[in-house]
Amino acid sequence: MCPNHPLRINVFIKRISNVADKLKIRPLEDRVVVEPLEAEEKTKGGILLPDSAREKPQRGRVLAIGAGKVLEDGKRQAMTVVIGDEVLYGRYAGNDVEIGDKELKIMRESDILAKIAK
Repeated sequence: MCPNHPLRINVFIKRISNVADKLKIRPLEDRVVVEPLEAEEKTKGGILLPDSAREKPQRGRVLAIGAGKVLEDGKRQAMTVVIGDEVLYGRYAGNDVEIGDKELKIMRESDILAKIAK
C-alpha cells in the first residue's frame, strides 16, 4: 500500500487524535498543541552532536487544535492546520509544558511558520 494512501493517512490521524484525547488537553481559540520532533543527532558531514550542542527543535507534529479565532463580526476563523500536520515554528515560539511524560508546546497558530508537505 502506498504511504500516502487515504486509508493509511486516516489511520495515522486517528492514532494522533487518540494521543491528544489521552493528554486531556484542549487548546483554546487559535492555539495549537505541538509535539516537538527530535533534534538532529548528527550533522550532514556525519559528526555526532552531544546534547549540549543540539539546537532546539523547530519542527513538530500537531496533536490538538483550538476552535479558531473569533473575528470582530462574531464568526470563527477556520484553522489552517489540522491534527497530524508536521509544522515548522520559530525557535522560541510558544510555551513549553509537560503533560505526563511528554514535553509539548502550546502556541498560537500565527507562530507556525509553515506546514511541511508530505
